[in-house]
Amino acid sequence: MPPGTTHDEHLKQMQKEADLKKRGSAAMGFDQQVTTHHFRMTADGGRINVTVNDPSDAENLAQIRSHLREIAAAFANGDFSKAFATHGEVPPGVLTLQELRGAIQYAYEEVRDGGRVVMTTSDPRALAAAHEFLRYQIREHQTGDPLSVGKQ
Repeated sequence: MPPGTTHDEHLKQMQKEADLKKRGSAAMGFDQQVTTHHFRMTADGGRINVTVNDPSDAENLAQIRSHLREIAAAFANGDFSKAFATHGEVPPGVLTLQELRGAIQYAYEEVRDGGRVVMTTSDPRALAAAHEFLRYQIREHQTGDPLSVGKQ
């Protein structure tokens, strides 16, 4: 149990994490327990990376790649419904990303053991919204990703 956390708070956090993984598995189509998410903020946007933990896991690898291709296209169209389905709420930054969807580009890239969505923009409001969205993802998925902006 984390220091300074009551037993009830700890149980509530554990339930929140279990609910997130359950909703995420349903929305994304792959097992959250056997995959790893990373969210990176960059100077011109950010990246959403997902990989399989076991390189021989062909089924989840195919599901990750399919999901991320769909997400890149959906985000480009202002559709963040899978993010809502995963988190049970509209993540911060989404309304601005929808409003400014023409000012931000989303591209899918295949990487070893998974894939990623690359977000790029030169619009300051879209960049701020993308970073707000990614910070939320880092917090909610508890990935421990750095919150600083840099080359990654």
